[in-house]
Amino acid sequence: MTFDTMNAFRNHWYQAGLGLAILLTLALVLWHDRLSDFRLILCISLITLFLHQFEEYQWPGTFPRMLNSTLFKSERPDRFPLNANTAWIINVFLGWLLYAAAIVAGEHAVWLAIAAILVSCGNVIAHTILFNLKGRTLYNPGLATALTLFLPLTITFFVFIARHHLAHPASLVTGLVLGALINYFGVLRLITLLADKNTPYVFTPFR
Repeated sequence: MTFDTMNAFRNHWYQAGLGLAILLTLALVLWHDRLSDFRLILCISLITLFLHQFEEYQWPGTFPRMLNSTLFKSERPDRFPLNANTAWIINVFLGWLLYAAAIVAGEHAVWLAIAAILVSCGNVIAHTILFNLKGRTLYNPGLATALTLFLPLTITFFVFIARHHLAHPASLVTGLVLGALINYFGVLRLITLLADKNTPYVFTPFR
């Protein structure tokens, strides 16, 4: 991948995610019967992630401004502490890969699926409670998909693994601990760790 290509993807990954959501939806319509119900739920979970990220960064967007201004009281919300480079590292290299790995592993690593779903659950809590309280708002970019997609999918997943006795104690504990660690260290701490007021990775266009 050339520098220009990488830079373009860094600024447009969420649009690529929408395209992948459409393609994956079509694939599930055509070939869902080839998947186990467990993997089908996880595929739908990946689609919800793509759509959630599109709401945050494209339509209506403004998530970086909201996060930097509201949560961190930044004077340079177009780049600090969350910048364009950190955003794609978290969302693509961590988010996409985690959710996709859970699909591939399937029932052989229920703990990995639990960890991925817990990231969705963490987003529900952040968008419905944390961001609205901090910003004194009723809506923030990402809230709609958190409530209409992440929340019902999370409930469906845990009901499914409970009914099918997939939530063995070791898998449940491992998944919950890993999910909590990813939510904190892989998201919040990574934002502050990679923060740089002079970073060249500015959100453009910035709304």
